[in-house]
Order: sequence, then C-alpha cells, then structure tokens
Amino acid sequence: MMGKLLAPEIKTLIDARDFVALRQTFADWAPADVAEVIVDLPEDDRVIIFRVLPAALAADVFEYLEPETQQELLRAMAHEQVVAILNEMSPDDRTALLEEMPSAAARQLIQLLTPEERRTATQLLGYPEGSVGRLMTPDFIAVHEDWEVQEVLDYVREHGRDRETLNFIYVVDERNKLIDDVRMREFLLRPLHAKVSEIRDNAFVALKVNDSQEEALNVFRKYDRAALPVVDSKGVLVGIVTSDDMLDVAEQEATEDIQKLGGLEALDEPYTTISFSRMVRKRATWLIVLFLGELLTATAMQGYNGEIEKAAILAMFLPLIISSGGNSGSQATTLVIRAMALGELTLRDWFSVVRKELLSGLALGLILGTIGFFRISLWQYLHIFNYGPYHWLVAVTVGVALVGVVMWGTLSGAMLPFLLRRLGLDPATSSAPFVATLVDVTGLIIYFNVALFILRGTLL
Repeated sequence: MMGKLLAPEIKTLIDARDFVALRQTFADWAPADVAEVIVDLPEDDRVIIFRVLPAALAADVFEYLEPETQQELLRAMAHEQVVAILNEMSPDDRTALLEEMPSAAARQLIQLLTPEERRTATQLLGYPEGSVGRLMTPDFIAVHEDWEVQEVLDYVREHGRDRETLNFIYVVDERNKLIDDVRMREFLLRPLHAKVSEIRDNAFVALKVNDSQEEALNVFRKYDRAALPVVDSKGVLVGIVTSDDMLDVAEQEATEDIQKLGGLEALDEPYTTISFSRMVRKRATWLIVLFLGELLTATAMQGYNGEIEKAAILAMFLPLIISSGGNSGSQATTLVIRAMALGELTLRDWFSVVRKELLSGLALGLILGTIGFFRISLWQYLHIFNYGPYHWLVAVTVGVALVGVVMWGTLSGAMLPFLLRRLGLDPATSSAPFVATLVDVTGLIIYFNVALFILRGTLL
C-alpha cells in the first residue's frame, strides 16, 4: 500500500533528479514495496532507482521482480550495476533467474560472478530442472555436536548475518553428514555450557537434491516447517530450502493444474507476456483433441439414427443427458486431482475412491433423475408440452438414463487421474473438458440403450 500511495512522489523525485532524497525515501521501505513501485515506472526510471539504492537493498528488491522485468533491467543497467546485483542476490533466486534466460545469456552473466558465487551458481544449475537442487541455497549455519551453546551463539553472531534463515541450526559430523537440526530457540533457552549433543533429539526430516519440487512441497505441508535441509546421495548437507521458495512452487503448480483442468497446456509464463503465437499453440492442441473426441458423439448418434427417427422426442433430452454426465465427471476429476496434489490420495487408494464415487454417483444420479422424471410429468400434467401417450415411459427413460450417466461420469472422472498417475503422466492432464468429452460419447450410448430397453414395443 505504501508503494501505491507514494508512487507520484517517487516519480517527482526522479524527474527532479533529487537522488539524495530518493535514497532517503527508500531507506525504510521493505524490498517488496520498492519492487511494487518499480513495476509501474518506465524502464529508464527503474534503472535510476537501482542506481541510488544500496547494493544489498537493490539485490533484495531485484529478487521480488518477475523474471521478464529482471531481464529487461539487466539489459538496461550499467555493467557495474549488473555485477553488484548478481553477486548480492541469494543463490536460489539467482538460479531461478538464470534458468529463465537463454543459455548464452546465462553463461555471460555467470562469468560476472565472483569465483565463489560462480561455483555456487554452476553447482545449483547442474541439478535437474524441477529438482530441489535448483531451489536450495547453501547459506545456512552448521555446527558440530561437541560444541557448547556459547560456541554456537558466537558462531551465529559471526557468520549468521548473510544466512538465509536462522530458525534452525544444522548439526553435522566430521564428514559434513547431517545428523540433526535444532531450532534456534533451544540454544537461546539452554545454559551456555550445555553441549549440542545434549540438545538434539535425533529426529529430523531432510530432502534430497534430486527430489522433485512437488515432492518437497508435500513434505513441507506434512511437517509444517519454515525450512528443510537438503542432502546429497551420501547424506552430506549441501543446502536448505525455505518456505518462501515453496510458496512459489505451490503457486506455479496450482497455476499449471488449473490451466490443464481448463483444457489447455500449461503456459509456463505469465498470461500478460506470452506471445500470441505461443498462446494459440498452447490452446489449439487440446482443442483439436477435444474436437476430434466430440466427433465420436456424432458417430454414436448415427448408430442410433433409426431410434431417433422413430422417437424424435428422445432428441430433446440429449443436451440434458450429455451435460449432466460431463458435469458430474468434471466434479469428480477435479476433487481427485486436488486430493492427489495435496498428498491425500495415492494409487493404493483407488478402490476406496471407487466405492465412494459409486455411492456418490448413485445418490447424485437419483437426485437428477427424480427431478427429470417429475419435470416431464409436470409439463405433461399442466399441458405445457405434450410428450405423447407414452409420456410416463419417456419420463422413466430420462430418469433411469440420468442415474446411469451420472454414475458413469462420476466413476470415470475419478478413475482417470489414477490411470494417468499409474502410467507416469500428470493427473491434471485428465482435464475437465477431456472427461466431459469422454462422458458425452458414452452417455449417449447409455441413454439410447436405456431407451431401447424401456420403450421397446411402444415408441421403439
């Protein structure tokens, strides 16, 4: 809010070239507020602000900007500004920037780093894309179990200023293998002569560098931690991942899942910056697949063309049948996909989901079928529409078909994510439109077969 309120004043100071007042204005601002102001300013003014900010604050502000804005600023800044910001950035945020850039540009930026920061950057970029190794930072505090509390506190005072977080102190052995993590409050509340070995409880949770970011997100949710240590294949502590990084991962995963549920490929970049051609390509692929799937609906209807000619009244309720099955399937697939994303469901839970969704589908189908039956009967009774001499059989047909279609839609919508997970694919790919298309085709078959059974010898 502060940024929005003072943005005109900031612009006035920039135009007046009052750089001293500009620096003083930002002195007490949070980096996020400064970043909020910068986004709304022209590129030249953004560069001016970064020129007057202290190097440490400039790096913090830079980390809050979107990758596209970061890249624009790097192209506009003077060489010495770029060097200062890149070397001051936290390793995990710098890795996120470098992996968004073309490889040639990323290599040029890495060469601007100090030897120590360059080693860190290349190490983090060496881990697989989407792995925990890309998210972690090597800025943590590690101590040995034979240290006393006084030694730990002195070490933190000397080395803790530039660390990512001081909430946890990590205990390692002589080979730097992680053996425990201890909350800082434990050291603050214990006697100064107590040893670390007397404080630690031998219970800790760690991530591995090659774990996927989705797996890490589930671990954070399960244990409700502000930070988690990261170890290599030999158990050596190589970094930590903090909750702010996990919030970014959660937002990205949720965005991708929502986009896939909407029947398109994940955009992989903000809607406001994606090019028109990429937007069309991302959306066209699934639309073509869904369109070809819907063509099967026409094929299915051709197979029952004779029945439709004999009882044209059945065609009136096709939209009702199709939409009910698709809606129930979309509901089920959305619930199951979200439960999988939160770690509430695994492949082993498929049978319990089948039972629950069969009962749910039956209950929902009975509700909709009853409404459909009484709607047809009421319209006939009130003479709003004449469904013919066999109106009650038509009402029964629609009611029974709705029960069958909704049950099938619910079951197929719930099982498709399990099938895709079993095949090693992303469950979110079983998007709501895809489920709806599948149920459209099968719903027609259910509807006309129910009609053949009930109306045989009358309308058919």
